[in-house]
Amino acid sequence: MGRKSTKENKNIYQLSRENAGLTREKASVLMDFVSSDRIERIENEKSAPHPEEILAMADAYKKPSLCNHYCSKDCPIGIKYVPEIRIRDLAHITLEMLASLNSVEKERNKLIEITADGEIQEREYADFAMIQDKSEKISVTADAMKLWVREMIATGKIDQKKLDSYKNTER
Repeated sequence: MGRKSTKENKNIYQLSRENAGLTREKASVLMDFVSSDRIERIENEKSAPHPEEILAMADAYKKPSLCNHYCSKDCPIGIKYVPEIRIRDLAHITLEMLASLNSVEKERNKLIEITADGEIQEREYADFAMIQDKSEKISVTADAMKLWVREMIATGKIDQKKLDSYKNTER
């Protein structure tokens, strides 16, 4: 049986493992190719995790959001191109999505006018930048919903097979 950590300032990987109720040894068994010593080095920030280790941790800890954290905070490419997604409750995500969609709907005609000629004129930049920001917010909110669903599937709160059976069906 592993010892209980008393370390302050635990990183997300250690917190996720502990929240899953796993010792490093048990986590190592679940992850096959990641030793308990390697987990300790990652948790103590003596070694940077590799992408395949993050995938294994996300599965073992039932915490898909670890992948987004790694990509948005640790991966050099992801830092530039992947926004951090915060997990919230479904109601909050839904309201944020609807507000974003309503906001862009109001700007739809303006977007058509701006893009109709295939060029952005000097006088159109401010409006185009605002619409682009709103579109990015929709994208991030959609990603938040996807991540929320993955977390619910990982923890068994949503049945993946049942969900899949309703996808791509005409209603």
